[in-house]
Amino acid sequence: MRKGDAFGILLARLMSEERQIAEKCEKGKYAMTLSLRDSLGVHADALVLRETRNTVLHGNISNAATPGYKARDFDFTAALRDATGRSSDLPLEGGTPEAAHGLDTPDLGFRVPVSMALDGNTVDMGVEQVQFSENTLRYQASLDLLNRRISGLMTAIKGE
Repeated sequence: MRKGDAFGILLARLMSEERQIAEKCEKGKYAMTLSLRDSLGVHADALVLRETRNTVLHGNISNAATPGYKARDFDFTAALRDATGRSSDLPLEGGTPEAAHGLDTPDLGFRVPVSMALDGNTVDMGVEQVQFSENTLRYQASLDLLNRRISGLMTAIKGE
C-alpha cells in the first residue's frame, strides 16, 4: 500500500467520525466541534504539494537524456502560501526559484540551468537527485506529522 493511499484511508475514516460528531453537536450532545482542515493544519496541503513536486522532479530525471528537454519545477513555499491563504511572511523552507500559485496545479517554471548540454537539455542530474531526495524526506516528515495528528484526533474522538 502506498503512503498516499494510507493517508487517504485515515483521512476518510477521520472525516466520517468528524461527521458523526457534528451530527451529535446538532442534537446537543457535544458543545463544540473542530474543523478537520483546522485540525490537520498546513501538513495536508504540504503533502499534496510535495507529491506534485515529486512527480515534476521525477519527470526531469526521466528525461535527462531527451534532447531539448527543459527541466521544470515550482516554488514550493509560494505554492503552499497560496494553498493555505497565509501571508507572504510565513517562514517556510524548501522552495526552488520558480513561481507557483494554487494547490491543485502549481505554475511550473523552467529551472535555470547550471550548464546546458549540447543537445539543449537543461537537466542537471546532480541537482535533480538532490532536490528529489530532499523533497522525498520532507514528504515523509509531513506524512509522519499527519499520522501523529490524526492519531491524536482519533484518540480524542474515542475519548481515550
